[in-house]
Order: sequence, then structure tokens, then C-alpha cells
Amino acid sequence: MKATREAFGEALLELGEKNPAVVALDADLSKSTMTLAFAKKYPERHIELGIAEQNMVGVGAGLALCGKVPFITSFACFLVGRLEPLRIAAAYNKTNLKIVGTHAGLGIGDDGASQMGLEDIAAMRALPGMVVLQPADELEAKQAVLWAAAHDGPVYLRLTRQKLVDCHKPGYQFQLGRCDRVWAPQPEPKHYQATIFASGGTVGEAIKAAQDLTARKFAAQVVNAATLAPFDEEAVRQAAAVSERLVTVEDHNINGGLGSAVCEAAAAAGVGVPVVRLGARSFGESGMPDELYDKHGLSAPHIVEACLRNL
Repeated sequence: MKATREAFGEALLELGEKNPAVVALDADLSKSTMTLAFAKKYPERHIELGIAEQNMVGVGAGLALCGKVPFITSFACFLVGRLEPLRIAAAYNKTNLKIVGTHAGLGIGDDGASQMGLEDIAAMRALPGMVVLQPADELEAKQAVLWAAAHDGPVYLRLTRQKLVDCHKPGYQFQLGRCDRVWAPQPEPKHYQATIFASGGTVGEAIKAAQDLTARKFAAQVVNAATLAPFDEEAVRQAAAVSERLVTVEDHNINGGLGSAVCEAAAAAGVGVPVVRLGARSFGESGMPDELYDKHGLSAPHIVEACLRNL
């Protein structure tokens, strides 16, 4: 188990050795964003901007226009607070800027409401051309970082503070814009009472819920949505064709994130199954991650309830 921010730090070190164009920028948070090891090994390629995310966006975009591959890093909530510079410097100008928002969602725990990025996916999905990624575990996070470095264009990478269970097997290969199924009962049924779509920190909870449901003779599968923009509409259509309902669970505001993406895809495909959305409906608060997940309806028992409700 590792936090996806830890996996990012390790992947960044690997990139630093392979690609001399890779640079890292921080806003006085290198210990938290896990870029400190890169800074120590490649001090000439690490820029500390201080508590000035807006300036960091501009410097990063300038480096991208000069042929570098910059990774700008801070807490997700602090980066999205600079949406206008990101809109122009990254999205509008299509710069090769990699934007890394750590400490996403309620899962950061006792840092409290002011530190919790709960609106960042909605903001980033609204920017034309912005790729939005949220890996579910260490393996996927490392692959997503390597993919982002090779991609020509702006990418937003959303990472966790808390450690996540391993959801993928060693042979897994990340594919942009493709959801992947991470759990299904065996033998696999032809029909499911529910398909659970999850992303990032909630995938592990979704798997626990599906396992609990299977013990109750209730068939549920879990689909991991690591790419939130561009979104895999076909995965929604296929899931709806074999499910009585779709359930989405995300450590993000209920509006504009995974649940919205699934509903948009379902509406576009004209599917006729209900969608139950679980997500944050208020600002966060201070507490242990598992306590906050349970209080705000993101834990496995709440996902189980959403699957069973009114069926």
C-alpha cells in the first residue's frame, strides 16, 4: 500500500534519470508533494517558488514553451484556486504543462476543510484540452505519471495523501480514456444488480462493498475510472446494458466529477437505468480519513446501501 503521491515521487525520480528535460516546481510543499527526493538528486532542475502557486503556473508554462517538461506541484485545492492562470497559461495555449494536485479530497484527514481539494476535478474537466487523471493505486499512478510526461499537452494529475490498497495486478497497463474493471464476482454473471464506478481513493471502498454484496448473493462489479477527461462513455453504455443500476462514488464534490461524467455519458447514450451518486455534498472537516469517508457517505457500507436501495 502506498499513497499515490508517493508513487508520483518515485516515478518523477525515474523520469529525471531518463529525460533531462523534466523539471519540478514547488510552492513550499516539496516534502508533502514528494518532490524532495528529486530536488536533492537534481537540484538544478528543481525550482522552489514559495507560497505562490499563481506564479508557479506562469513559470511552469514558460518552461514548457522553452522545451522543458515541467511538473508543477501543490495541494489540489491551492492549484485550482489559480484556475484563471491555468485556463490561459495551460489550457488555452495548449502548453506541455503537467499539473500535480496532491492531498485531494476528504481522504487527507486531519488537515481539515481548508486543505481539501473537493472541486478540482469539476474545474479541470471544464477546461478544453485538459487531460484529467486520478489513479487508484501505486501501479496505476506510476504508469499515469510516465504517460503524462510523454504526452504533448496539459495534464492534471490528482493524487492522495492516504495510502491506497493495490487494485491492479502486475500486468496492468494504463490506457488514456479507458475505464477498467477491477473486481467482479466469480463465476461472472451475465447480469448485475449494480455496477459501481469509482475513482482514486474510493476504489478500495467500492471493492469492499462489492465483496460484501456478493456474500449476500447480490451481483455487483467495480469499474475504475482513472481518466476523468476525456471520459470513457462506452464503458458506461456497456455497464448499463448489463446492470439494473449504476452507482458512482468519489472523494470529490457531488457535482462536476465522476458522477456527473457518468450521468452525462448515460444521457448521451440514452440508457434507461438509474444512476445513484455518492460524493461530498458540503465542505470537509478535520478527522481521520476512514471516519470522514463514513460520515460523508463514501465508505463501503454506504456504497452497499446505495446498491441495494429500492431494489
